[in-house]
Amino acid sequence: MRSTHDGTAAHRTTCRSLIAAALLAVAVSAIATFPMAAHAQSVRMLVQSSPLAGYRYHEAPRWFGDLRSGDALILRREPDNPHDANAVRVEWHGHMLGYVPRAQNATLAWAMDRGDPVSGRISRVREHRNPRQRVEFEVFVD
Repeated sequence: MRSTHDGTAAHRTTCRSLIAAALLAVAVSAIATFPMAAHAQSVRMLVQSSPLAGYRYHEAPRWFGDLRSGDALILRREPDNPHDANAVRVEWHGHMLGYVPRAQNATLAWAMDRGDPVSGRISRVREHRNPRQRVEFEVFVD
């Protein structure tokens, strides 16, 4: 008998979130376990790709026309956020665009709380009727 969740978008999203969290944890552990020689080349590891959450509620609509793929993003923890203790806000040129989606922020928040260096960049900007599909970004462990 087939589960009612097989093939649903929610089930796929949950699976992707769990996989992304596991990959982020492995990446953070690998970087912490294998210290680099002094003055060695820096390595950035892509650990997550996400849509921007909260697009409509922050400054993303105002700056949408100026956002470009490849633009650097600042990720800031908000541990005192009343809606989500794992909240990670996404900023562009000092403007709050939105958040890392709740389903994908727990491991990232953990890594940031440990002091692991993380960065972000816009990976995709497009017109779309669904605001959640307009801006996508990537997260790296530096």
